[in-house]
This record gives sequence, C-alpha cells and structure tokens, in this order.
Amino acid sequence: MGTKQPNSGLERLFRETGWTPRQCAQAINRLGTERGTPRQYRAPSVHQWLSGGVPREDTRPLILEALARRLGRPITYAEAGFPVPEGGSEAAPPSAVGAIIDLGRLDMAPSRRSVLGVALFSVALTVPQWPDVVGRMEAAQSGTRSRIGMSDVRTVSAMTEQLSSLDDQFGGRTARPLAAAFLVNTVAPFLRTDGPEDVRRAMMSAASDLCYLTGYMAVDEGLHGLAQRYYVKALELAWASEDHLTYCTTLRGMSVQAVDLGQGPVAMRLADAAAASSPRAGPRMRAFLVGQQAHAAAQIGDRRSALMFLQEAEVAMARAESRGKAFGSYAPASLSYHTSQVRYEMGDVHGAVAAMQESDRLRQSVYRRTRVKERAILAERQLAVGHLEAACRTWGLALDDYPLVDSGRIDKRMTDMFHLIRPHIRNHDAQALYERARETVRPGLVPA
Repeated sequence: MGTKQPNSGLERLFRETGWTPRQCAQAINRLGTERGTPRQYRAPSVHQWLSGGVPREDTRPLILEALARRLGRPITYAEAGFPVPEGGSEAAPPSAVGAIIDLGRLDMAPSRRSVLGVALFSVALTVPQWPDVVGRMEAAQSGTRSRIGMSDVRTVSAMTEQLSSLDDQFGGRTARPLAAAFLVNTVAPFLRTDGPEDVRRAMMSAASDLCYLTGYMAVDEGLHGLAQRYYVKALELAWASEDHLTYCTTLRGMSVQAVDLGQGPVAMRLADAAAASSPRAGPRMRAFLVGQQAHAAAQIGDRRSALMFLQEAEVAMARAESRGKAFGSYAPASLSYHTSQVRYEMGDVHGAVAAMQESDRLRQSVYRRTRVKERAILAERQLAVGHLEAACRTWGLALDDYPLVDSGRIDKRMTDMFHLIRPHIRNHDAQALYERARETVRPGLVPA
C-alpha cells in the first residue's frame, strides 16, 4: 500500500532524529525484539516509508515508539503521517473498573495470553499526576453484593500478600494468572459495590496495591507494555483513594522497569516523581526511593547525583535498621543491590561484583526469585572481570533454585549464560556448567 506523495510528516521527524536509514531500521528492529515480535527491516524499508509507502499496521507502533524514544516526546499517528487506527480517536474511554476487568480477563485466559506481549513499553506513557483535589472512582454500580465492609478490604489485602509471597518464591508466571483472576472475579465486583466512604476508599487502596503487584509480575515475565497498563490502573486507584504510599511505590516500580530496559531519562523522571510524591517518608521508605534515584542517575551519567542519592540511601537505611521496622522487602540486601548497579553503571565492575556479593549474602531465603536473578547478574559481572571459575560457581548456585522459579527475566539470563559460557567451553568448570544447564534449563531456551 502506498501514496504518490512523500510522507512529509515522517520525513520531518526522521530529519530531527539525526538517524541514517540504517540506524532507524535497527532501532525499530530492537523494539520488535523487545516486544517479542522480531523484525528484520533494513534501510530500503525506511526509504520506502519516507517516499510515501505505508508500513504494516503492526509495525507503525514500533516506528512511533522508536521516534518517541529518540526525540524524548510522544509522537502521534497523525504527526508521523500514518492512518489513525480504527476507533483510535473516537472510542470513549472505558470506566476505571471496566478497564481493570478487560485487562484482567485478557491476562487470565490461557488462550489469549499469547497476544499480551504485543503491548509495547512506551517512553511517552501519560502518568496521572497527584492533584490538589483528589477525584473519585465512578459511582457505585450494581454488583453481586449489596454492600462492602472492612472485612472485604482485609480479604483483598491478605490475598495480595499471599500472591506477593508466591511471586517472591516461584516467579511472576506462576502467580500472575491467579492475581488476574482474583482481580476480575472478586476485587472488581467489590469496587462496583456500595459501602461507607471510608470502606470504599480502603477498597480502592487495596485494589491499587494488587494492580501494582500484578504489573510487577508482568515485568518479571517480560511483558512490559502489559505491566505499564497495570501500573497506570494502580496509579488511578491510588489517586482516587488518596493512597500516597502505593502511588509513589508504583511510580518507583515504573522507574525500575524503565532503568532495566535502559531508558535512563524515563527512569530518572519517574524516580524523581516517586520521591516528590512522598515528602514525609520514613527512613526505610526514603532509602527505598532514593536508592532507585541513585540507579537512574548513574544510568544517565549523572555521577554526582548518583553518589549523593546513594549516600542518602545508606544514611536512611542505617536509621531504619536501628528502628527495626521493615517496609516491604527493602532491606540492606536491596541497598547493596542498588550500590552494585550504581557502580556498574559508572564503570566500576569490580566494585559492582563486591556489592552484589554482599547483597547475595544478606538476602533472606524467602526471596528466591530475586536470588536466582541476581546471582545470574553477579555471574555475568564476575565473568566480565575475568573470574571464570567464580562465575561458573555462581551460575551453578542459580541453577540450584532455577527449576523452582518460573520467570521470564531469569529465562533471559539463562539464555545469555549459554552465549557467554560457550567461548570458554574448553575450561573444565565452564564445560561442566554448560552440560548441567542443558539438562536443567527449560528446553526451549537450550541452544541446539
């Protein structure tokens, strides 16, 4: 499909990027791989689009996102000279609860979960801001119950805790379908049921926490676009219930997602927004927030801010530990992880290895998924500084727990391990690890 006239909108944006056609194609291909739908575009395809050829419908979002990441602002279909998707400008936005139901139903149906990876992580995502006058969810609608009470809120909170524990031990793939089903079948009806104002606000807060957790589990599976949709619902519910804690925790989670994808400026913006949303945070919460600011600052090359935030996190953690009250899972092991990430981003790989070893030593055994993931990261960095045997031992420890965890992030680390070890296969330790991994890692990830 094509036109007789060049695409002036796309051409203008292309000139603004400073890319060559080859660089543009490579950026689009990288996004396709990130989404789980690899592309193999080359420079001639870009020339064709600039000349007026209309890209495939499922490629257009990749082009818009590539442009948005390069230019640092949202890019619309119209601005790029592409046809607006059917219903894209006319469809009425769904109600808040209706959107949660639609999202959860898609996520809980095994026959439809294969389409979830199509949603693409967007650097131009609109994040709801905390308003001066907090709004409310839509009016109560008919549900399966006539009224909710605090016992229902406690049920949602208790189930969220259980799902979080399952996620920590067994990974996001195991727990997320359960979370989606609970969200659709139990929590959404509660949100549509009448009750005293304080109970409705508490229910929205509990639902916000569950949406955040479900988004976090989607990140663990590598479904980044889906995770963003859950995170936005968590923000909206926290906004409606005046729950500053979940609001800033969700913003921080979005920053973690962005920094792990290498989107430093987005991660920094979200980390700063999270910290600003919690001006009266206690010391452990403060460490939780500024530790992430340190990582994001290091990724964008702001060494001074990264070290300042890291020092602030260390001071806050020391104060928090003296009080003995925990906030979620953020503990000295988590701070050591952030220290490792900051050192790695600043080029101190030896320091990053030492800090990650300390994180592994301090981590509680209940956080098995995190332990496997971070041992794999530690092994990669040990190999990078030339400690092959130590890396093999660390990967071996990760493999000990691997069969008990179902996580997309860990699977990717294991795939990377095969590629990293293969050049050293003549080494006895490397060969033993490689053979053990072939027998342990899920068959679809084992190289032929």
